Amino acid sequence: MQGIGSWPHRRRLKSAGVDVLVSGDRRETYDELADRVDRLSDALAARGIARGDRVAYLGENDPAFLETLFACGLLGAVFVPLNTRWAAPEIAYGLRDSGSRTLVFAEALADLAHRGSADSAVTDRIVVGRADGQSSDPDGALPYEELLAAGRPVHREEPVTLDDPAIILYTSGTTGRPKGAVLTHGNLTWNAFNAVVDYDIHADETALMISPMFHVASLGMGVLPTILKGGTIVLEAKFDPGRALELIQRHGVTYLSGVPTTYQMLAEHPDWPTTDLGTLRRLTCGGSTVPLRILEAYEERGLAFTQGYGMTETAPGATALMASYSRAKMGSVGLPHFFTSVRVAGPDGTELPAGEVGEIQIAGPNVVPEYWGRPEAAAESWTADGWFRSGDLGHLDEDGFLYVSDRLKDMIISGGENIYPAEVEQLVTELEAVGSVAVIGRPDERWGEVPVAVVAIRPGYTLAADDVLGHLDGRLARYKIPKDVIFTDDMPRTASGKIRKTDLRRQYT
Repeated sequence: MQGIGSWPHRRRLKSAGVDVLVSGDRRETYDELADRVDRLSDALAARGIARGDRVAYLGENDPAFLETLFACGLLGAVFVPLNTRWAAPEIAYGLRDSGSRTLVFAEALADLAHRGSADSAVTDRIVVGRADGQSSDPDGALPYEELLAAGRPVHREEPVTLDDPAIILYTSGTTGRPKGAVLTHGNLTWNAFNAVVDYDIHADETALMISPMFHVASLGMGVLPTILKGGTIVLEAKFDPGRALELIQRHGVTYLSGVPTTYQMLAEHPDWPTTDLGTLRRLTCGGSTVPLRILEAYEERGLAFTQGYGMTETAPGATALMASYSRAKMGSVGLPHFFTSVRVAGPDGTELPAGEVGEIQIAGPNVVPEYWGRPEAAAESWTADGWFRSGDLGHLDEDGFLYVSDRLKDMIISGGENIYPAEVEQLVTELEAVGSVAVIGRPDERWGEVPVAVVAIRPGYTLAADDVLGHLDGRLARYKIPKDVIFTDDMPRTASGKIRKTDLRRQYT
């Protein structure tokens, strides 16, 4: 058995009695986790879940998330975590596209789960956080703990190789529809190796997860490497800077991961100066480079960042800039991870020398092999010799450090969330009055970037900003909805008719 489903069982043998999960007042040891995963896998098998079946999960950080992930691994099933910030139509798309017929969801998200799964293949609903016997669910969802209690404590392992799919994780696509990146057991395992080697993760680690595990950064760079080493994970369902500071002090947190926005909010909180941060020894940051003022705020407390670059398709680590280089290589996203390779290529695919800007391409056992149900994406996303095409522009310096200079795909990163303009633009153009639209990123001190819509109105029509925003409300996650709508009579275009977003950014940001 090579899959990640075996990890709790292997850790039970080595770390019995050691806390693996802390969630509120609840603590779960490695042997308890292994027992619950065994019971859950048996219960899911009794409900017909078998090798290759997809099991979706909709919920914030909770032990049930990881228990379901590992139980799926034991069965050879595929785990499909859904973004809790998605609107119901986006949930419906993820369920339909993945073909999930089982949905595990949090009680707090019951309405979203029901609306999102109404028109899908889901026939089996399991609710986390509802008391046994409670029957308020109109769809008759079975309480998670009741299901788990019905399972036998039998350790089963479907033969799973590192090449078998473990997770389908949706990443927003440039064509307006999210694509399901298929992360194999090998992708997750090798990425965890990369994190352990490059971040020097220890067995006595206490990692605070303030970012949602349905994002691959939290799961891949924080949770799985910590479990691999036998450390402890403190799970938080929602990020609150004051509570996060309190948990760091209470639990003696050693490892914290996040995006620049979360670190900024921590440093700006009134409790920041008085919180004991003496146990922190490892801070990792992704999504975008850490601004100088945030670096300085943490350096004043004797702390430094390890920064990185990656994406869902690299599970997610591609490069890491160690804290010792945070000043000497400021602006860089670092060197390739130990088991990963990075190159910069020109338009003809030729590898470029140091200093020349081209497309960043990544290869290694942590790179996904495919998109779910999208065989046509292979030619677009992978080169003939097997390198993943990131769509990002950058260059390597003489020492091999990577610098990201621009995004070919025009992706916006807002508070660590990826926003692809095409998805938003597609919905805006449904309005009859819209002649053309371009969504661009505007720099924002707190979120890094926020989306802004530039709209040209068709002759003879009228349109207000509230009309555009109202059309998007409930159809997109809140973070994807533009923070401003700008109307223009002169949309800049290339000779071929494409909108020149570079000109729009220059004019409106």
